[in-house]
Amino acid sequence: QVVKTDVCAYSGLRIYPGHGIFYVRADQKSFKFINRKSKSQFLQRLNPRKIAWTQLYRRMHKKGTMEERVGRRGGANARTTNKAVVGMTLDVIKAKRSQKPEVRAAAREAALREIKERNKAKQAAKKAEQ
Repeated sequence: QVVKTDVCAYSGLRIYPGHGIFYVRADQKSFKFINRKSKSQFLQRLNPRKIAWTQLYRRMHKKGTMEERVGRRGGANARTTNKAVVGMTLDVIKAKRSQKPEVRAAAREAALREIKERNKAKQAAKKAEQ
């Protein structure tokens, strides 16, 4: 059996059959309140977002959502993996990583020297053309 429940227009609490106050405004708009306190505060135009016991306040201030938070905590962890890159196999990458820093530095210097020599050759070729 399903019990048809209403929701309080002010507090957002569930109203079960046989409970609550039905209020109809002069413009024919109707409201259902859970109790006299809710109706009174509604008529005083108090903002339910600022009243601590209302559902709107609790939702705004993230109260009572501990169950949801615990479930979300065990999310997917980012894992780093080594993949081959275009022009380099995984074995080549692993070999370069396992090299000693001195060897890598020497190789880098040799490559820079070669690039400088190539640039000098280009410069010389340009000067020879002029």
